[in-house]
Amino acid sequence: MAEHEKPQGYFFMGFLIGGVLGALAGISFAPKPGKDLRSDLKEKGSEVLKDGKEIYADASTKAKAIIDEAKHRAEELKKEADRHLSEARQKARGMLVRREEKEGEASESPKDAPGGREV
Repeated sequence: MAEHEKPQGYFFMGFLIGGVLGALAGISFAPKPGKDLRSDLKEKGSEVLKDGKEIYADASTKAKAIIDEAKHRAEELKKEADRHLSEARQKARGMLVRREEKEGEASESPKDAPGGREV
């Protein structure tokens, strides 16, 4: 599945990671007292966790939709394949019956013909 990911997804992940790292660097190098710095780190950590949960929920929803669509399509393909298989079996049976009829006619023909000989 990784082969089918969109370039926008990579951009978004890079943007998110860059934003987090930039925020941490900005907080770390800002001239603030330890208590304020810890408070800011806790707040930013909560924001990042919230964003991560939202991203996970969105990705989970999209993945479920994709899986449901794939299951539906697989069921359709199976039904279509079963239909084609049934048609092929019917054609094969018909061909077999016609061949047996022709063989039966061919084996009876020389005997029934007037003046005919058996081969």
